[in-house]
Amino acid sequence: MNDIGPLPATTLAVALPLLGCITAAVIGVAWRSRRWFAGRPAEVDFWRRAWLLPRLYFGAVHDVVARPPYTFSARMHQLAAGGVVASVPLALFYHLTGWGGAGLAWVVLAAAAITVVGGLMAWKRRNPQPARLSGGAFKRLPWALMAFGGGLGWLTWVTLGHPEAMRHFTVATALYAWGCLELIMGMATGPMRHAVHGALHLISHPRPERFEPAARATNLRPLDLDASKLGVETPGDFAWNQLLGFDACVECGRCKEACPAWSAGLPLNPKKLIQVLAASADNRQRDVSYRSTLPYPQGRAIEPTTGGADQPIVGMQAMLHPDTLWACTTCRACVEACPMMIEHVDAIVDLRRFATMESGAVPGKGGEALDNLRLTDTVTGTDLGRRAEFAVDLTPRVLAAGDETDVLLWLGEAAFDLRGQRTLRAMMTLLRRADVDFAILGAAEADCGDLARRLGDEIIFQDLARRNIATLGAVRFNRIVTADPHVLHVIRNEYPALGGSFEVIHHTAFLADLVDDGRLVPGAASAATVTYHDPCYLGRYNGEFAAPRRLLAAIGAAPREMERNRSQSHCCGWGGGAAFTDIAGEHRIPDQRMEQARDTGADVVAVACPNCAVMLEGVLQPRAEVRDVAELLLDAMDERL
Repeated sequence: MNDIGPLPATTLAVALPLLGCITAAVIGVAWRSRRWFAGRPAEVDFWRRAWLLPRLYFGAVHDVVARPPYTFSARMHQLAAGGVVASVPLALFYHLTGWGGAGLAWVVLAAAAITVVGGLMAWKRRNPQPARLSGGAFKRLPWALMAFGGGLGWLTWVTLGHPEAMRHFTVATALYAWGCLELIMGMATGPMRHAVHGALHLISHPRPERFEPAARATNLRPLDLDASKLGVETPGDFAWNQLLGFDACVECGRCKEACPAWSAGLPLNPKKLIQVLAASADNRQRDVSYRSTLPYPQGRAIEPTTGGADQPIVGMQAMLHPDTLWACTTCRACVEACPMMIEHVDAIVDLRRFATMESGAVPGKGGEALDNLRLTDTVTGTDLGRRAEFAVDLTPRVLAAGDETDVLLWLGEAAFDLRGQRTLRAMMTLLRRADVDFAILGAAEADCGDLARRLGDEIIFQDLARRNIATLGAVRFNRIVTADPHVLHVIRNEYPALGGSFEVIHHTAFLADLVDDGRLVPGAASAATVTYHDPCYLGRYNGEFAAPRRLLAAIGAAPREMERNRSQSHCCGWGGGAAFTDIAGEHRIPDQRMEQARDTGADVVAVACPNCAVMLEGVLQPRAEVRDVAELLLDAMDERL
């Protein structure tokens, strides 16, 4: 076999379709970008981020892509994407210059073969097609990969001394040209859109801190309350890099599979949501078709007008039904699952802010809760002077201005709820037994503001936060301990932007340290089997998965893990005000979670959040007993006595 090198015919057949499609794709991406720049300005360190792109793409993104059970998909993506990315420059260089000889030709052939293998894996992945995946042009993608790789390989094979292969030149050229059209043009408007838009999205990501080592970056940013419009009404109210992020969606449906609202049949599908937000900025589009083999559950009927940068997104004549907005629990399962790192929850809260503060359109009992917060500083409307009534027999010390303590125990709204009071009483008893110097704020402790902020009322949140920061600044303490992950998250991660930086520790982490230090020495737990439910705001929001399990292990009750645990845990249904807006679905979210607990055969569901305890205890019998980890630890301490 002799290397005859590129021929005029093969050069034209390879280079013209590829260069033509690349040119068209660049024009298409530029045309599509007009939608992004209809958004508000946003500062982006573009060149520094561009330099970091390989690390972002092959590190942060690939870590999500390769998570089980998506290992096969990850390998498919590596081969298909790697084959195409390598084939394009190598094929152009070889066929246009002839440099590299047979050695480079074999490298081009290898890249083309890898692309074909990736295409075969993509075909396998879609036969039968998983319900979460989109159809349409996505169903042609495996064939396009095989046509591109096969055609390019055939045309390159001719140059390696196989002129007889020219007999099939026309067929190979046609397949290759069609593959180029599907793949390269698809970068502008088709299935490969995420390849370009995804890279641009990573470079200009609205939360660049997500890519820093050990960063969670789950805090909402303060809203400028002096702005002429509060929140997002139209696509043009989003920042331009948020609009770009919506266009980076690969329509893989992982967010949908992770979403508790979707699985419960509520009118929220995160995949559909992002499709709608991406289309809403285009004045040529109405609603976008939902490309899936499953219908959109509990989808609400709307009659959308044409989209546009200045058109409302939410409404009965808009692109998004209002119920979709309020079905979200803000659990961030969709964000955690998204391989393109899209920020679904930020978009939902931005839309809620306009609906709440500009339109006053909060459904269910959400409006009543906000009124209570506005008038009484508590969600339930309870007088602040009753904050410590449940613990009158435990006589906790109440801090006055200028007083000092080691640990400030933040009680939260659990102090007004019988279920939450059991946890707080167990916590106080354990602190006493460990000789911890602790105190409470009593009537000076207002609500932390989490519910108000997630329901979109930034005015109430900032007022509560600033007053709490002033209260905390008037006393002296080393750290705040709380049993409520929502309090933990807001004070630890969202108060600093308003001027209040405090060390905040979850009660399970603090108790685990006391056990490790020998200040609490529990006995063996009862013979009951235990499973543990990871609260969203403790786990996904703050990365604390180990401490509750350390405590359970210390009392001899290592949990039987539910199928969905740790960062993939299923929400209890309380977060984001969902327990107050109460959007109807086919099932209740806590019922689903308790069914998952039932599958473990456990007698007890251990929780580490008072809100989770309320939601899971609200599930009808027969069900497992619901106990806070602090209660289980106290039981084990009593067993030792």
